[in-house]
Amino acid sequence: MLTLEQAVTIQILHQQGQSIKAISRELGISRNTVRKYLRSQVTPKYQRTQSKVSILEPYKPYLIKRVNAADPEWIPAAVLYQEILQKG
Repeated sequence: MLTLEQAVTIQILHQQGQSIKAISRELGISRNTVRKYLRSQVTPKYQRTQSKVSILEPYKPYLIKRVNAADPEWIPAAVLYQEILQKG
């Protein structure tokens, strides 16, 4: 499935007079795909995926505080991981 940008580009290039073969070469897609998107008058609509809550979300304030407190030094991720495990 093409991106919305590619689908619109196909329409624009065709309106500018480019052949299906030229469009397919330029975009690196099959001629049949170009034909399909030229036949369909509807541009593809994609639904946004809902963002998942991170496993670390409950610990985010703690992690930010620890990283900022160590500045300019850094804390290895393994150490932070162990601290989170101990915190529960």
